[in-house]
Amino acid sequence: MTLHNRKRFIRSWTSASQSTFHLHYPLMEIDPMESATAASEKNRASEAADSRLGSWVAITVALLATFLGVCKVKDDNLVQSMQQAQADKLDHWSFYQARNLREEVAKATLVQLNLSEVTAQDPQVRSNYRDAITNYERLVADQASKKEELRLLAEADQRHYNELNYHDDQFDLADALIALAISLLALTALTHKKWLYWIALIPTLLGTIMGSAGLFGWHLHSEFFARLLS
Repeated sequence: MTLHNRKRFIRSWTSASQSTFHLHYPLMEIDPMESATAASEKNRASEAADSRLGSWVAITVALLATFLGVCKVKDDNLVQSMQQAQADKLDHWSFYQARNLREEVAKATLVQLNLSEVTAQDPQVRSNYRDAITNYERLVADQASKKEELRLLAEADQRHYNELNYHDDQFDLADALIALAISLLALTALTHKKWLYWIALIPTLLGTIMGSAGLFGWHLHSEFFARLLS
């Protein structure tokens, strides 16, 4: 085969191979506008999802802040009532000690009067001792009665303080849980992770329940967390 014929054969074979390739594997034309549109729609969908998540976070934080403010007002009033109950209890116990001291002094005086009456010879003196003994017996009974009243009042003050402290612990737990929830919501706003928002709803729900228990006087309490925070 001459050189000229060889070149003609190669050109013919190359042309036939290209025709066969295009027949079996047609070329796909890529539209750049279509790719840009798809990418833009995907970005818009992602931005819309992030915007909805941001709205949820903002609304949740606003509601938590409002609820926490209401709980704060109630908790401050509880703390003032606790201070007053504590002061009343101390006052009543102080008066109790004073009544107790008066009773003991009156009893000691009564013993001395009884001994003096026994040794007295003059009937008039014995009559005077008897009058004094009667007065001191009334004084002892009066002090004992008033002392008992003060003891009951002091114990009532302690029970009242414990009841207020019970609800104050509920508000403390609510504060801690809501603070944790707000921290998780802040992380959600930064990371745009939806699953983190759902996790943040757990302390949100628990904090709302504990705060409502403090507001409405429900008997719902956690001794473990109360000891942990006390």
